[in-house]
Amino acid sequence: MRTLKVGLIGVGGRGRHAWQTHKPEEGCEIIAGFDPNPEAFVLARQEIPNIEMYSDYREMLKNADIDIVFISSPDFCHEEQAVASLEAGKAVYLEKPMAITIEGCDRILKAAMETGSKLFIGHNMRHFPVILKMKEVIDSGLIGEIRAGWCRHFINYGGDAYFRDWHSEQRYSTGLLLQKGAHDIDVMHWLMGGYTKSVVGMGMLSVYDKCARRSPEIPGSAKWDVNHWPPMELDGFSPIIDVEDHNMIMMQLDNGTQASYVQCHYTPDAERNYTFIGTKGRVENIGDHGKAEVHVWTQRGPRDTPDIVYHLKEMAGGHGGSDIGIVQNFINFVRYGTKTNTSPVAARNSVAAGVMGHKSMRTGCNRCDIPQLPQDMIDYFENGQVKK
Repeated sequence: MRTLKVGLIGVGGRGRHAWQTHKPEEGCEIIAGFDPNPEAFVLARQEIPNIEMYSDYREMLKNADIDIVFISSPDFCHEEQAVASLEAGKAVYLEKPMAITIEGCDRILKAAMETGSKLFIGHNMRHFPVILKMKEVIDSGLIGEIRAGWCRHFINYGGDAYFRDWHSEQRYSTGLLLQKGAHDIDVMHWLMGGYTKSVVGMGMLSVYDKCARRSPEIPGSAKWDVNHWPPMELDGFSPIIDVEDHNMIMMQLDNGTQASYVQCHYTPDAERNYTFIGTKGRVENIGDHGKAEVHVWTQRGPRDTPDIVYHLKEMAGGHGGSDIGIVQNFINFVRYGTKTNTSPVAARNSVAAGVMGHKSMRTGCNRCDIPQLPQDMIDYFENGQVKK
């Protein structure tokens, strides 16, 4: 088995997720990395002593030994770096969201299709045990044909993660329906069996615009701290904040189902709560990782008396154990052509729903339709990125 050589665009931060691929004894070795922060390599070299540091990712892509590139850079860098990596002939693991515009996503898809380079999107929630259990319930037919889906997303770390650095500006993120919502929209599409064709949104910036700001000369720092509460008593927020801290969208899917997604960044708790309603019942998660539960109702009765309760075991690894599973899925896809849980087309469509949701809320809350992909592009990715 030939050893796959790995390069990292983004070594620190979320780039640490890719470190787990460094298993030379199992045929996968990280040999190079790019990061604008030299301190990222200090930590990386403790785990990967021989990693070669590059000051320009383009120079790293010229290294013919590299087979795979993990892109874990800020969202606004994804389009440029993914296209360059694909055109360099590298298989790409691209963190979500795919890009911050629909046009950016489509350019990445086009580059993958034209070059034949493998493209994989890091929607790790498709490997969350609680999501897989709900999908199993839905696919079994236990609750009948799915007709509606809802998601409430409570984000108590919103003020730490998204309103102290580049995430707070539309020019770098478009909005938080992408950075956070792309996960949830993708899950709803996957479990409901369709993609959003039209969306209506409402949103507001109602809390963090009233918080004390840092000076523009002080670099942004997204440090999580449970003592950062309540939001209005804190300082150090971005000098420019023009993204909403509370988002609501309603989605009409192309298979006739309907979905809603609500996201708030100033709640005291943190959890994703999904419910999917079918013609014979309903499924809902209680907790989204660790010792979560999945509740199923198939008979009429109170909410506190589900007919079936699935108790999920806590799993090792980041993001409820999903980080291990998704990286292995990617490696198997590159090496063997194994079918993936994630989908580049689905990733694009989750971004598209978020982009158009923000457009709706910022232009009078009118319905916005999602531009469709060409059928030949859809067919290419649905066929495992192999041309027929």
